[in-house]
Amino acid sequence: MPEGHSIHRLARRHRRLLVGRRVRASSPQGRFAEGAALIDGATVVGTDAWGKHLFHTYADHPGGEPLVLHVHLGLYGKFREGRGEPDEPRGALRLRLVVDGPDERSWLDLRGPTACEIVTAPERDLILDRLGPDPLRSGTDLRAWMPRLARSRAPIGTLLLDQSAVAGIGNVYRAELLFRHGVDPHLPGREVDPGVLDAMWLDLVRLMRAGVRSGRIVTTEPEHRERPAGRVRRIDAHYVYGRVGRPCRVCGTAVLDGQLAARRLFWCPVCQPPGGGR
Repeated sequence: MPEGHSIHRLARRHRRLLVGRRVRASSPQGRFAEGAALIDGATVVGTDAWGKHLFHTYADHPGGEPLVLHVHLGLYGKFREGRGEPDEPRGALRLRLVVDGPDERSWLDLRGPTACEIVTAPERDLILDRLGPDPLRSGTDLRAWMPRLARSRAPIGTLLLDQSAVAGIGNVYRAELLFRHGVDPHLPGREVDPGVLDAMWLDLVRLMRAGVRSGRIVTTEPEHRERPAGRVRRIDAHYVYGRVGRPCRVCGTAVLDGQLAARRLFWCPVCQPPGGGR
């Protein structure tokens, strides 16, 4: 599932491609035909992201009031874009957007999202009200995530995937953030030291901003990589995620895995000992 940095990259990309232009919207699959008809011929006036949710705002359409396209890619959703005339639609193509730019035509295709719907601005606000703070939103308070985590008996490894506690973290950021701060994934949120939570938030902001810039999740420091210099190879990008049975980059202990919050979890039993993070 794409994590928050990927959705923010999409919002930025779609802003450059779509904002200020009229779109021709269609649903070749047919499942989104009514929604596509509502924004067909409308002008895109903004794109935005909050956590794993993407929003396009449309104005200048027959209904008058601004409409919002809400997309959650889920596990299988994907955007594809191109220039010139789009290909003949094939398969389960949920939404196609076509715009004419100054020099050439551009298009976006959306397949397989968990959510693809037209909502009003107040309905969008209701969606946002259910989400926790987004580390990539400018102006978000350092302590915005503290109240929910600091009073919960749930494991911190569960809370980090709860989008109502903090928006945008997925399985990779969860595993890597906990490792970087020596936190036991099973430790209840209320038992994590507030200073550790503060440090985790600042680190998360830094890591996710880097992810927006590069389009990748890289959490390792140069001294912990097999090849410290040059472009970070995929094999060097993570400390524990996807590395079960391999030696910890810091202490050499075999990385463990298990299930937590219905997702596979990776951690080092030495660098993240039971109770680590108190």
